This record gives sequence, C-alpha cells and structure tokens, in this order.
Amino acid sequence: MTSTVHTSSRLFYCDGSSDKEYHAAINEAEGGYTVTFAFGRRGNALSAGTKTNTSVTLEKARQIYDKLIAEKTSKGYTPDGSGALFAMTENAARVSGLVPQLLNSIEEEHARRHIEDNAWCLQEKFGGKRIMASVANGAVTGSNRKGLCVSMPQEISDVLALIPDCVLDGELLGDKYVLFDLLAQGADDLRSQPYRKRFESLRAIVGNTPLLSVAETMWSQEEKQSLYNAIAMRGGEGVVFKKADGASVAGRPASGGSQVKCKFYATCTCEVAAVNDQRSVRLQLFDEAGAPIAVGSVTIPVNKPVPAAGALVEIRYLYAYKGGSLYQPSYLGERDDLSRKDCAISQLKYKPEGKQTDEEEG
Repeated sequence: MTSTVHTSSRLFYCDGSSDKEYHAAINEAEGGYTVTFAFGRRGNALSAGTKTNTSVTLEKARQIYDKLIAEKTSKGYTPDGSGALFAMTENAARVSGLVPQLLNSIEEEHARRHIEDNAWCLQEKFGGKRIMASVANGAVTGSNRKGLCVSMPQEISDVLALIPDCVLDGELLGDKYVLFDLLAQGADDLRSQPYRKRFESLRAIVGNTPLLSVAETMWSQEEKQSLYNAIAMRGGEGVVFKKADGASVAGRPASGGSQVKCKFYATCTCEVAAVNDQRSVRLQLFDEAGAPIAVGSVTIPVNKPVPAAGALVEIRYLYAYKGGSLYQPSYLGERDDLSRKDCAISQLKYKPEGKQTDEEEG
C-alpha cells in the first residue's frame, strides 16, 4: 500500500554529549491515516516505529501526532536545528539556564565502601521536589530539574530574598526548603570548586530556620554509619554520598559520578493509564519505542486526591515481576517536575530469581 506524507516534523535535542533527532509524521494511505516516528543520534541510522497499527481517521491521527510533538518539546526537543533546549517552543521563555546534577544509584551492599572512605560525605536522601534557586538583588527565581523556571512558595521566597546573591540547590519538602549545595556566590561560579568548600560556604550564608535549613552532613566513618543506621531504622528513603573534592556537573553521568544515591526501597515514576473504582488507578510504563506496558494498580490514600489519567505519579514498591506488576506498590504523590520519558520500564528493580516472599512461602 502506497502512502503520502500529510504532515511531518523534525525535532532536535542537543545537551552535553547528547545530540539526537526525532521525526514524526501523519501519512495518508488508502483507507485512512497512520502516525509514524523515527529517533536516534543525529547523523546515525534512526530507529523507526508506528503509533497506529491500523489506519485511523485524520482527527485521531492528528490527536496522536500532536501528543507526540507536545511530549518531545516538553522534554527540551526543538524544531531549531541547533537543538538548543526548548528553543522555538512554548517553554523557551521559561528556560532558567540552571540544570541540576543528577545522581546514579548504587546498591546497599556497595554503600559500605563510601561509608569507610573519608573522601565521601553522607546526607539523607529526601523525597521532595528538586529545586534550584537563584537570588539576585532580592528577587528569587526557582528552577526545576528540567531547567524551567517555577514559582517558589512565597514564605520561602521571602526568606531567600534576605540572603546575598547566590545560586542554591536543594529540595522542597512541603513548606520547607532543604539546601545541600551552593553553585554561585555573587558573580563567582563555584561549580568547579570542591564540594566540601562549596558546602562550607553554603553554611556560612544560610542559617537554619523553620522554612530554610542545610542538610545534615556527616564526614567521618563513625558519623556516617550512625546517620545511615538512623535513616534506615526510621524507614527513610535512602542516603546520598558526595565526594569531598567533586565538582558540580549538570546532568547525569553515564555511570558513577562524584555524587551517588543509595535507596532503601525502590521507587518508580509511572503514568496513570486509567482511574479505577474504589480510589485506585491503573499504572503504565513505556519501553524504548514508547509502547505502554501495564504494571498493575495502586490504591490512593484517602488524604490525597486521586490523580487523573495521564498524570505522572511516584510509586514505592518492593520489587517488580518481569512482564508483570509491581509488588506491594504504595502511592507517594504526583510528579509535575518530570516528563513521560521518565516513565521508562528500565527504572524497575526486579524480583531476584528464586526468591520467595513471606506470603509465597506461606
């Protein structure tokens, strides 16, 4: 069956070592329309696929196509050939220029070496929303992990406006901002300085208040072990290890890095596929080609609103069955600082082969 291109787009993404392109098209064929896509590194052969296994109406094809384009531009792709993040998109005016350093994970059994190594410090891993804050002449601008400007709670902005000009990195935990890095002070960019020096400068300009605090940080082996044990015993999310002489580098390294996280339980970001009865929602993740994969349902606590279909949510779970559902999932809340690309099936921690749960052992 021959087809002709009805509508098409080419999008580009260039950030650090990433230089990618994405093509999407509505194709007219006998009997209706199809939506196809292709993606890959710029200059290389692209992987291709389709979002419609059978022909659909033009209206339906347009809905699928528009959703694809919106998803990509929300992640930073742009029709501008330079691939500059968010250029020529509705988010262009919101680009802050600030992108946080993201952390790779290590397993609990590997945490021991970082506890014993005095080259690394330990902090608690908080389950809040990652926010960088720029303070300039009393004006405060927040930036999320995508690098887009976001509003800060007014009470916290008022406190931040009183400190000298700087760029801070931390997490919003409800009505409190917990800080763990100082990236600039006045006109001085501190990101290439050792983390220990940046942290000492942070503590010098920020005092602990009910709204603003500096993350508790341990440097000696004994102190690190004590805090590690305390966080684990009270069911905390995990810990972060940071190399004392490490610089701050935006984005996530391919492996390792000067900052790593160790989680005491597994979490994943899912998309809500549908809302069920009895305060429950169906969850899905996506494979490399963007195809949805059902991973079960989760009950929404009565003290939290039920998220709508299409919302991104954070789920805590014990492990996942390959090709099946999440085991013992619990709902943590919505995520408005992530994109659909973060709902990848590659996030999952699977059940070890041969391992039985207490329930299975009977």
